[in-house]
Amino acid sequence: MLTSSHGFGTGVVPRLLRRAAGVLMAAALLAGGLPALAQQPIVEKLVLDDTIQPVTAGELDRAISRAQADNAAALLIVMNTPGGLVESMRHMAGAILSSRVPVIVYVAPAGARAGSAGFFLLEAADVAAMTPGTNAGAAHVVTEFGKPDDTMMQKIENDAEAFLRSFAAHRNRNIDAAIAAVQSSHAYSAEEALDKHLIDVTAPNETQLLAELNNREITRMDGSKQTLRTANARVVVVQPTLREELLGWLVNPNIALLLLVGGALLIYLEFNTPGTIVPGALGTLMVLLAIFALDLLPIRYTAVMLLIAAMVLIVLEAKFGGHGALAIAGIVCLTLGTLTLVAAPIPEMAVSPWVALALSAAFGAITVFLLRLAVRARRMKTRLGLDALVGQAASAMEPLTPEGHVLVDGEIWRAVADQAVAKGTALRVTGREQYLLRVTPLDPPHNAA
Repeated sequence: MLTSSHGFGTGVVPRLLRRAAGVLMAAALLAGGLPALAQQPIVEKLVLDDTIQPVTAGELDRAISRAQADNAAALLIVMNTPGGLVESMRHMAGAILSSRVPVIVYVAPAGARAGSAGFFLLEAADVAAMTPGTNAGAAHVVTEFGKPDDTMMQKIENDAEAFLRSFAAHRNRNIDAAIAAVQSSHAYSAEEALDKHLIDVTAPNETQLLAELNNREITRMDGSKQTLRTANARVVVVQPTLREELLGWLVNPNIALLLLVGGALLIYLEFNTPGTIVPGALGTLMVLLAIFALDLLPIRYTAVMLLIAAMVLIVLEAKFGGHGALAIAGIVCLTLGTLTLVAAPIPEMAVSPWVALALSAAFGAITVFLLRLAVRARRMKTRLGLDALVGQAASAMEPLTPEGHVLVDGEIWRAVADQAVAKGTALRVTGREQYLLRVTPLDPPHNAA
């Protein structure tokens, strides 16, 4: 008993104690590691590689909300944009300025730019950064609906400059250099922007950028100080939603125009062949999508009037026939209307001239052809049965004195002429009385044989 008891005490108990100690040590290590994992900073990343318009404004709003909900250390916006709409730019700049999470705008990769409206977003950021080989600036205001008078243009430019000064001073940026980008469309390389204190840092890639920004103290818009914690941060990319991808595709004016024209043709096809359902349903969907997309873009109402005039001219050409003159005028109006439909402040948001020309010519030709078929079909609806023979060519099978037999479209009919007609004479059916046709010679009459 003693031996057995001693053996248990010296063999089993130590092993249990060692196992318990191992479990406690593992638990201690795990407990010590969890805070380390929990303290790893998160940086949300939004890639803005598009024009500045309502869709990109919505993407930025969602990215800021998500970064605030995730308690991220910062929101990194990797930007490459030619610019865009002033109203969308103001909304996005305001969202950056009021964000509780520090916003880093990084112009990248090499070859990217922060042009026009993008320059305002770069200057609004808590940290403005660029990669070598990029440029920013050329932020002169371009009006969407033609050039106004000098007084109004001066008001627009002064408003843009005041808006830029309102936050550039708080960000400790070079106000004079920033205003020069608006007044004279001056653009800066990454090195020039850093030298003139328009940006805070240059970095060749995101990893080095976040490493360099770690422990950097920034001043928020409310004047408070905040230290960035970006070392070894876990970068989480904010992916676009399906809705944003669809809207980003639709906001392309060329796509919107193609949908509008294609949908209009399908709806017209449905009206001419009622009951097919599919063309009408698909055309209605395409037109609604086009209207929704165009609603996101600045539209010129004069261009809409040109499009309406084009449709009127094309319909008149098909109905009355103008030897092509009305159709050509309609196609010209259609081309001018499509070219000027979108009041684009930058070329990237305008309708491509090649798309406008090709679409106008094709749409005009197809519409004239279909309308002529429709008009001809409606005119033929009242000419059924014997009435359809009126106007047909005929041939005298025998002398008409003044009655006889004629051949009409391969059929033999009794006919009467106003005067005697020789055999073989070319005739035209001018009317009918029951089953007796009235005919007249196409050529000057000859004496009957």
